[in-house]
Amino acid sequence: MLNQVTVGKLLCPVLPLCFAYDIPISRKTFSFVSHSEFRGNIPFICSWDSSKGLERGAKNQFSTFSNFITTINQKKEGTGSRSPPTQLVIPNIKNVRDLPPICLDVRQKQRISIDTLPQELKAPIPPEPSLPIRTKTVKDFQDDMEKAKSSGDWKAVHDFYTTSFDSFLEINAAFKKDANFPFNTIEDSGINAKFVNVVYDALLNTPQDVQKSVLKGIINGLLQEWKGPRTKDDLRAYCILLQNPQFSNTSTYVIYAHLLRQIAALTEADHHFLVHWSKKISQKRFKQLVDRLLQFISLRLFPAKPEEFPPMMKCTWWIPSATKVLALFNAANSLSSPPVISYTDFYNSTLDHIDLMEEYHNWQCYGNSHRFSFCQYPFIISIAAKKVIIQRDSEQQMISIARVSHLAIKCLRLINCNLINLWLNILYSTSSKRADLKKKLKVTFVGEAGLDMGGLTKEWFLLLIRQIFHPDYGMFTYHKDSHCHWFSSFKCDNYSEFRLVGALMGLAVYNSITLDIRFPPCCYKKLLSPPVVPCDHNTLVGICDVALEDLVQIMPELAHGLTELLAYEGNVEEDFYSTFQVFQEEFGVIKSYNLKANGDKIPVTNQNRKEYVQLYVDFLLNKSIYKQFAAFYYGFHSVCASYALLLLRPEEVEILVCGSPELDMSALQRSTQYEGYQKTDLTIRYFWDVVLGFSLDLQKKLLHFATGSDRVPVGGMADLNFKISKSETSTNWFYSFFFLFFFFLPVAHTCFNQLCLPPYKNKKELKQKLIIGISNAEGFGLE
Repeated sequence: MLNQVTVGKLLCPVLPLCFAYDIPISRKTFSFVSHSEFRGNIPFICSWDSSKGLERGAKNQFSTFSNFITTINQKKEGTGSRSPPTQLVIPNIKNVRDLPPICLDVRQKQRISIDTLPQELKAPIPPEPSLPIRTKTVKDFQDDMEKAKSSGDWKAVHDFYTTSFDSFLEINAAFKKDANFPFNTIEDSGINAKFVNVVYDALLNTPQDVQKSVLKGIINGLLQEWKGPRTKDDLRAYCILLQNPQFSNTSTYVIYAHLLRQIAALTEADHHFLVHWSKKISQKRFKQLVDRLLQFISLRLFPAKPEEFPPMMKCTWWIPSATKVLALFNAANSLSSPPVISYTDFYNSTLDHIDLMEEYHNWQCYGNSHRFSFCQYPFIISIAAKKVIIQRDSEQQMISIARVSHLAIKCLRLINCNLINLWLNILYSTSSKRADLKKKLKVTFVGEAGLDMGGLTKEWFLLLIRQIFHPDYGMFTYHKDSHCHWFSSFKCDNYSEFRLVGALMGLAVYNSITLDIRFPPCCYKKLLSPPVVPCDHNTLVGICDVALEDLVQIMPELAHGLTELLAYEGNVEEDFYSTFQVFQEEFGVIKSYNLKANGDKIPVTNQNRKEYVQLYVDFLLNKSIYKQFAAFYYGFHSVCASYALLLLRPEEVEILVCGSPELDMSALQRSTQYEGYQKTDLTIRYFWDVVLGFSLDLQKKLLHFATGSDRVPVGGMADLNFKISKSETSTNWFYSFFFLFFFFLPVAHTCFNQLCLPPYKNKKELKQKLIIGISNAEGFGLE
């Protein structure tokens, strides 16, 4: 059916866009940074004036500790000291002082990436005060806990907690590895992590007055006067206090908020240390810290008991402070290799229920100003929420383009003014003006009557993508070992076809169509390099930092060979006799390329082999395919030119284009609709028994058979709108005989994600016919 679709060459010029990605993400000024600084996930620490909070122009309204303690004192106190563990009650502290305001220079100073902070820009290190000598060890503490539990005498434990958390000085005295060593480098925080973990693990199992004494000490520490830059001992204390499990309790949120506020207000140099120290925290503790911050933000947005917290207008700085501290952990996670936790662990699904477009517009309009927006910190926004932002942004662009077209037609007083001008009609307009690509996609097949309600569009994409990626076409090379396509390095005179493929992929994202495309993750990283088209057309696009890990995802055998070269213990120069030169076959002719100037004369040695491997990988993934990928890049961005792309990581772009590989057939069962069947019918019960027992490979084949792709859309299985219909026997006697006795196989309508299932007699027959159908179907062969 492909020849029935008129597909023209895309000759649309790319709209040059100016954009800035500073810290936090802004769209007001355009400033390029190296790819090592910009990775799509924005692992930067964003500065803002937290005194302004969430509201534009809001006054400095801070909830003081005095007000907090007054509120707490009105609550009923617990039982006396030495009582068993019970509900946490905040201690009564009188004559406390308000916290000092955040310094304005936190927002006004130059913003730089924490992982590239030069030594000369780091804050001066104040002299460290002498620490008291504390000799209690992990074993000593554990022995005290055992004695307290058996005897009921908690005095030793109570004294330890009261002393250790009384001030930042005491915290360091208790938990610093060596009181006489400064530990002023990012490599080692100097914190005795094992001791910290043991003390915190035991804290929640201590009596109430012990827990109260810890909170009292934390308040004392937070109320200390600020006298210039913080010492490294202060930073250590912040690291230790953040791990306090008491802050999971909403009754401690006011203290927690003030702790987060102080950490958020630290200088960039101090954040630099906190980020690198955080990388050393164990995965379990790291995840707990992130979850605690996400819970704090969620409960502040949607409190289960609003009376527990101060009014939102009096604590507008709570959420910005927590989000900025969360950004520190996100930066630490991004700088770790491999990451400590998955990037999806930073998602806050609560944000799916707020006004996302208001957040997006605030970010667009005010950028780095004092008006806080979650879009400044895109790592916290889930892919589902980002998809909503992109879809609504696309809809607004579609409406705008349609309105302009309609008005233009009226102004020109054209006689045949009709609704066809409001859509992008593939039959006529694939090669028309770039602006037309912003219209709502509408597909018409030549010689076929049909109203495109989504099915025709999906069918057109399935047919076209299959044809484009066919090996005979030569644009892309399929690598069997990695099961993915990559750009052909063959040189040609015209790269417009790659621009067409990029535009088609952009159209799919723009129109919320999931494609059956197998590009490696590196492709999506290159698509966001940079995430918006630069104004200067001489600027290189689609070039990103690549490593052996990227090559493994495309050419695993070659990557393995290069890894062996790096690990080779013999004489590389004498045994391999290689130079800084690569050879490629192009249309039967072997061509050579130098990886560096005079590379053919430079031997690869044990000393320079790392450079050789890096240049080789860069040549394969960047330089050898630059023109092809640049055309592809411009084609994609000619349709998807949106500031919303700055919110996305490369992995998220991949999910938007071709869905998620994570299958949950139980979720599909819960969301499936039926036509001619009831979910309690025997055939349906047989079907799900069989499918849930399938291997992952067979489940993917079933999904591909029924929907045209073995991947799941962003919204999960529910977004598939999967339907199982009862297959009826044809009235034609010959066809019925042939169908019933030779096949009796299920049929799929991939355009509508519909599976037509005959009423099988038993589970064995259903399983046999289903496996035959899904294992031998190729494209539309059995439809």
